[in-house]
Amino acid sequence: MANSFSENGVIIPENIMKNQNVDLESVAIACARMAEDKVLFQVESPFHSIAVCENSIGRFLRYGISFQAGRIDSPIYQGNIPYLNYFLLSYLLKKNAKKILLIGFGTGILVKQFEKIFKNLKQFDIVDIEENILPIAKKYFDFTESEKFHFHLQDALVYLRNNKTKYDLIITDVAGNEGIDERFFEDEFFNNIKKSLKKDGVFAFNSCANTDFNENEETFFGFTVKKYKEHFKNFAVFNGMTSDLTYFKAFFDIDKRVLDVTNTIIFSSDKEFDENVFDKINDDDLKTISAINIDILPYSKDLHKIYKA
Repeated sequence: MANSFSENGVIIPENIMKNQNVDLESVAIACARMAEDKVLFQVESPFHSIAVCENSIGRFLRYGISFQAGRIDSPIYQGNIPYLNYFLLSYLLKKNAKKILLIGFGTGILVKQFEKIFKNLKQFDIVDIEENILPIAKKYFDFTESEKFHFHLQDALVYLRNNKTKYDLIITDVAGNEGIDERFFEDEFFNNIKKSLKKDGVFAFNSCANTDFNENEETFFGFTVKKYKEHFKNFAVFNGMTSDLTYFKAFFDIDKRVLDVTNTIIFSSDKEFDENVFDKINDDDLKTISAINIDILPYSKDLHKIYKA
């Protein structure tokens, strides 16, 4: 895939951040605080430089300097890495999901959260290429397996290519310190995702965007919008504001976004989304999600736009 964002097959953060602002003073503060982390476990794999770190606010999984997942316990926030909370909004779209596929395991916290809120869940397939990740989750993050869970140590693209199961919901979170494998933006990937979804299935993906959400095709966000319009009848984009503000405040006591680039969560489907699905959440749904100690309302209000192809 030829585009200006990838190098050697990886869409790298430096290229996504081209022409964006960086608050260098705040970055320096963040780096200094990260240097205080106690390393509990460290290993080099063919894919990542992995570390399990602990500090005064929690325990985390890192790939390089990128926090992938973990447990935060600060005065202002308790829970997983904040951007992962957007994935919980998938409950509003597929609350009766029986079969779920997760690509990118993390620490298993999201898996256990999904198990609690999706009451009809029968099968939860998990795909990750990193052989160290399941033992780390069990030892350092109290992950326990269930008969519903099926862990596949495999390249996600190979898994999707060979997959025969039809899922209600597919979650993909594969961004790491090095960037995002460009294959996750190629037509083959989208075609295999759609092949693996039921007709009314939902696909959720963690991507990146410039925080002004400029749709010019020269921006990574514009490029992303174009790709999703080519493959899905409609998709919803969340702007990452609550996640960013919570993350920088909880981790580094910084009261603003440090970068002009943010995580964005995209929910896509060929079934039309109700315009009010994220805006008017009923009490029963709020009660279900609050059972895992997450206030989902601020995240639901970060809806940037619902696109219709």
